[in-house]
Amino acid sequence: MIEARALSRTFRTKRGRQTVDVPAVVGVDLEVGEGEIVGFLGPNGAGKTTTLRMLTTLIKPTSGSATVAGFDVATQAVEVRRRIGYVSQSGSTSPEAQAGEEVVDHGRLYGISKARATARGRELFGQLDLDGLWTRRPKQMSGGQRRRLDIAMGLVHDPRLVFLDEPTTGLDPQARANLWTHISALRSERGMTVFLTTHYLDEADALCDRILVIDQGRIVADGTPERLKAQVSGDLVELELADPAEAEATRALVASLDGATAAEASGATVRVRVPRAGRVVPELVRALDGRGVGLAGIEVRRPTLDDVFLTLTGRSLREEGS
Repeated sequence: MIEARALSRTFRTKRGRQTVDVPAVVGVDLEVGEGEIVGFLGPNGAGKTTTLRMLTTLIKPTSGSATVAGFDVATQAVEVRRRIGYVSQSGSTSPEAQAGEEVVDHGRLYGISKARATARGRELFGQLDLDGLWTRRPKQMSGGQRRRLDIAMGLVHDPRLVFLDEPTTGLDPQARANLWTHISALRSERGMTVFLTTHYLDEADALCDRILVIDQGRIVADGTPERLKAQVSGDLVELELADPAEAEATRALVASLDGATAAEASGATVRVRVPRAGRVVPELVRALDGRGVGLAGIEVRRPTLDDVFLTLTGRSLREEGS
């Protein structure tokens, strides 16, 4: 459904009296197969939004190529737009219009008859838990309802591929979880391909078959959530010591464990990454007990997508999204 090769975009900007070229996306290669839900992650300024805008024909590439739904984004933009749905982060509804009218008008822009757009809109309202809101104004709707209305507008022309830009930003946890169900159903019940950007790593982990990470304009990772998490060097073991004076000696001990990396001590806390922590922890506890080191607590944490992101980019996506 999506294929990009050496896709690049450079912007010209003023720096003092000089005009300079600033690369935003540099040689991106990516593929998205039919029926996939793919998450696109990246720090602010990494090229994520620029890539998304090229794939949705909002801007043209400086070089390279991309096809979306079988058509070239640079030379066949109209054909691409006819076959995709796009739900922007900011939404596209007018606060004063009626919700149903917004969906029908959006369908008319795609050449659908009013009767067909109305029937399709009411069908989507039922599927997206918007029953009874056809005449409601968006300004009178909850945040979750407005986002589901945005998705209905993006689906009214029945595309096979939909781009969702930060679909749950600003929603409360209950509304986010509800929207996740509807996003999953786009693929499971409708067979759609979904390409989404998000700052919520739990969202990417829960929804996506595959994740692409972009940094400094380049794709730096591509894989399933589990495969990416497996690239992080081991589980995190965090020891809380009863006596902070024992921290440095404990750090040296855990650093000597087989496969241990990133051993560090801070106050009464000692952290280390080790492969298969479940097998190592009992031995570690016995060794500490033998040395008379008292533990106030111990925690073992499996790698998360935030660990992956931090390893790849040196930044936490949680910080980027805050």
